[in-house]
Amino acid sequence: MADAGRHPNITLLTQSEIKSVTGYVGNFQVQILQKARYVKEGECTACGDCVQVCPVLVPNEFNMGLDSRRAIYQPFPQAIPSAYVMDIDNCLGHDPVVCGKCIEACKKKCIDFNMSDQEVTVKVGTIIVATGMDVFDPTEMDEYGYTRHENVVTSPEFERLINAGGPTQGHVLRLTDRKAPKSVAFIQCVGSRSQRRGEPYCSNICCMNTVKSALMLKDHDPDLDVKVFYVDMRAFGKGFEDLFRRSKAAGVRYIRGLPGAVQEEPKSRDLILTVENTATNRLEEHRAEMVVLAVGVKPPEDMKVLQEMLALQKNSDGFYLEAHPKLQPVDSATRGIFFAGCAEGPKDIKDAVTQASAAAARAMRLMNPKELQVEAITAEVIQDACTACGICAKVCPYGAITVDTRAKTPAVVTVAACSGCGTCAAECPQNAIVTHHFTDAQLEAQIDAILEEDPLERVPVFACNWCSYAGADFAGVSRYQYPPNSRLIRTMCSGRVSERLVWRAFEKGAPVVLVSGCHIGDCHYLNANHWTERRIGRMQKKMEKMGLRAERLQLEWISAAEGVRFQEVMEKMERLRQTVTEKEVAETKRILKEQNKAVLVPEP
Repeated sequence: MADAGRHPNITLLTQSEIKSVTGYVGNFQVQILQKARYVKEGECTACGDCVQVCPVLVPNEFNMGLDSRRAIYQPFPQAIPSAYVMDIDNCLGHDPVVCGKCIEACKKKCIDFNMSDQEVTVKVGTIIVATGMDVFDPTEMDEYGYTRHENVVTSPEFERLINAGGPTQGHVLRLTDRKAPKSVAFIQCVGSRSQRRGEPYCSNICCMNTVKSALMLKDHDPDLDVKVFYVDMRAFGKGFEDLFRRSKAAGVRYIRGLPGAVQEEPKSRDLILTVENTATNRLEEHRAEMVVLAVGVKPPEDMKVLQEMLALQKNSDGFYLEAHPKLQPVDSATRGIFFAGCAEGPKDIKDAVTQASAAAARAMRLMNPKELQVEAITAEVIQDACTACGICAKVCPYGAITVDTRAKTPAVVTVAACSGCGTCAAECPQNAIVTHHFTDAQLEAQIDAILEEDPLERVPVFACNWCSYAGADFAGVSRYQYPPNSRLIRTMCSGRVSERLVWRAFEKGAPVVLVSGCHIGDCHYLNANHWTERRIGRMQKKMEKMGLRAERLQLEWISAAEGVRFQEVMEKMERLRQTVTEKEVAETKRILKEQNKAVLVPEP
């Protein structure tokens, strides 16, 4: 951190928050609110004279509230910049009549209560999101008595107790009598791997953090009785299993089962844990003088604000979703934005540092050439055909299209921001947008070729490149058997499948049509498949009005790993195809031929 603070090309903006982000890769504009520090950081030497005279005491957040700090303080040891900061909400000195002692004590006159918040706008080429994580609040799990028993602490609180720089200088003491405990119990998975309370996922770091803490306790006092109550101990990393075995050899007892209740003995303030030992199938009681809850981690509460600013996605766990879990593990779906640390999921220090290095390398790869190479698959507006209705700008997941609907200025695509999903081309009522390499003419040619011979026997399948097409490929390499009469038409996104293309398939004699793509929430183009869902629903209503069976047009979500699901969907489509007669297909062709095209395409 000190190296980062001294680096000439790194500017640290502390006490700051992001207010807005506009632009695109290579040309982001970030508006930052830098809150007043009330201490001139360039002049402050952190001598501490102001702290000695400050009369205000408040809980110290860094030490988890186990000790106190003054209203003027350093957030933590070795904080960068090495200057004090004023807690203006608790400070009395902004009214010199009331206090002002720190101003008198500061010989360098670094304290200035006239400072105000500042807004800073910076232009950057890439953005790395490192929003960190929060820990689970165990107060809702009352069976462990965290709010009732003082000797029940969380793992972050215990970490500060055992740390040499903590409130007890590294001596683990009970909070009730300030004595060293003779027995300590750890309870795992508090707030993790629970479908009812907390989070359903594994928090990744809790098991090895407990193993480390147990070993440190044994180093402090080899005779200390240390027990760990667990569901599964997950020692999966390099050297983790060895550390786990060392803790066992040091005398740490691992008991398979989580306590159902933690009660306190009023006289001694010791804690009684009732647990079903699943290894022995017995109900046991254990006594401990201190209980440590290994709390899980969760996404920060304010992640949604940044998600909306940067057009990011979240996974089912609430963390940010990467562009591809294997090929682009640090990239977001928005080009030029990368992830580091726990923004993308829970991880330990080693994995966080590794991902940060990867994110930095990905950012440098984009910025070093000074010029940006964009993908060939992008959208282009035919200016003469555009009526400036604004639909394309509305549906673009990346905000890559600008249009002035009042002045009726034709839409313009910012190529650097366009990812080529094709949703704009599918929704354009004037057919005024071309998606390069996936034009209407190219896709229609594929439809015509598929249905040129024996159309009644064919099942046209529009498959998105990233998920359903990859799912079909996975089904093939896995040798899953599915009907051979399905014919895939690859598009970059299901959002590219316009009404015109589907009507074209039915006009050419297709008995059924399948549109497939990523699951909702997993779309590689943010929310493009939401527009697919609306479009298909709109088409099915039109089919019903025209007297056509709406079920002949199907929409299915298939991920890249769901080869079995692809097989099942294809078998379902084949059963549906067999219900369509030649007479019904002929009637469909007749109805579509008579229909006014204005009815079959979206109205502006």
